[in-house]
Amino acid sequence: MVNADGSLGERNTLAVGSIEHKMGIKASATCVMNFDSAKGWMVGAENTGLSSMFIMMNYERVTMGLQGLGGSELAYQNAALYANDRGQGRSDTQLQSPEKPADAIIHHADVRRMLLNAKANTEASRCFAMYVAKNLDEEKFSTDPEAAQAAAARVALLTPVAKAFLTDKALEATIDCQQVFGGHGYIREWGMEQIVRDTRIAQIYEGTNGIQALDLLGRKVAKNNGKYVTHFLGEIRDFVNNMQADHGIKQATLDAADTIEALTNTVLSNISERKNEVNGCAVDYMHAFGYLAYSYMFALMIEAANGKEGEFYTNKAKLADYFVGRILPRIDAHAQMVQAGSDPMMNFDLSYFDVPAS
Repeated sequence: MVNADGSLGERNTLAVGSIEHKMGIKASATCVMNFDSAKGWMVGAENTGLSSMFIMMNYERVTMGLQGLGGSELAYQNAALYANDRGQGRSDTQLQSPEKPADAIIHHADVRRMLLNAKANTEASRCFAMYVAKNLDEEKFSTDPEAAQAAAARVALLTPVAKAFLTDKALEATIDCQQVFGGHGYIREWGMEQIVRDTRIAQIYEGTNGIQALDLLGRKVAKNNGKYVTHFLGEIRDFVNNMQADHGIKQATLDAADTIEALTNTVLSNISERKNEVNGCAVDYMHAFGYLAYSYMFALMIEAANGKEGEFYTNKAKLADYFVGRILPRIDAHAQMVQAGSDPMMNFDLSYFDVPAS
């Protein structure tokens, strides 16, 4: 510690207890710290620590979504390069490289499925992260109190989605991209298994994704009777109904908004009678909500690309087509699971989960 005159005094008693041996992010040497009999100093005013922490935590949770985005983008780039180079079999339609013993695997539809799953994830995730970050800035810096309040409501509603849905989809994307490599994806020298391991922590950091889902449904939806959701759905519908672009994302987004509205009403009507409803339905509700949010992001991108020429904008529309046809239908599966309620998981006696002694 430092003496009053600036000289070094006796050593404070904090010490490293052990280094953690982790599944991933091994270059980050997190550890157990022991503070027995150590001297500490208060930062900020007394009894304001929790509120101060949550100001930081909102930014950290968006940052975790960005960490997931970074992993999925890296995985996609590696997998796309590999798929264009790796020869295996022949295309189902016609020979693509007759001078070679095999066509590149990029010509196989299933390989494209995995790559496009990852690509659609990164496109929508990036747009959504920027959307939430914009609202964080508007909440903090806007000189219009009404606009700042509206932004704060969106931040409250969407921050757990930015953390949990983005990182869930990121891990899914990294696994899809690892799968593109086949057996090589499981071998350390190709680097894909490290991306999977490193991305896995993003679902745990800053509150596990199950806790984020509980925050979304329990605190941000149920406790204010769906007010935040109603406002967000109003924003989505206003935007989509005024879009100039002619694309299937418009109707798909409106349908997704209707699904979330009905789902929210179902949960709100059930929670008074089913005490486990929020806890039992939160994760599936969050995923359904996340697919709506991604659909809105694609609508924003399609409208921004409307009337512009070039392959970049054409491919935006094609990726939105893929999202509407191959990814967004998952919202219906999650909706059905929420509608099934919490009873199917709570009907078991506790003894069912006993594990016999070995």
